[in-house]
Amino acid sequence: MATPDDAGAVARVHAESWRRHYRGAYSDAYLDGAVYEDRLTAWSERLADESGGAFTVVAEEDGAVVGFAHTRLDADVHWGSLLDNLHVDYARKRHGIGGRLTSETARELLQRRPHSGLYLWVLEQNTAAQAFYSARGGRRVGRELRGPFPGGGQAFALRFAWSDPSVLLELRS
Repeated sequence: MATPDDAGAVARVHAESWRRHYRGAYSDAYLDGAVYEDRLTAWSERLADESGGAFTVVAEEDGAVVGFAHTRLDADVHWGSLLDNLHVDYARKRHGIGGRLTSETARELLQRRPHSGLYLWVLEQNTAAQAFYSARGGRRVGRELRGPFPGGGQAFALRFAWSDPSVLLELRS
């Protein structure tokens, strides 16, 4: 589980992921400028107060954070808990880290909310992430225009959902 000491590392992974995958949805000025500082503020606040309404799992290699998954419990009465963020350091993609993060997220969610579903939003332009979620049993159950995002911009996003997150426990790679 993430601690407040992880805020800088989580913010770095988050900012780099947004810079790589969210061009065209978020403004270039924001992605090339204040994105890290913005994410550092957000993660410092989030990780200082994970009082039971949310949790963040980190993946580490050689003592460095290389990915994370942040889940907000009971975010939607119908869909359940929101996997609000899942990001992996680009150089470490396709090494099973995302699969392990989703598995650990499901494990923690099932301990805290045994009957909760799990869902997330993924930008429509992020086809690699969509394939990842589909391969893990996620069902595409919605599409909507999201935003405005930090720094401005809007884009269509797809909702993927798992009515039974326990399927993610068996998919570790």
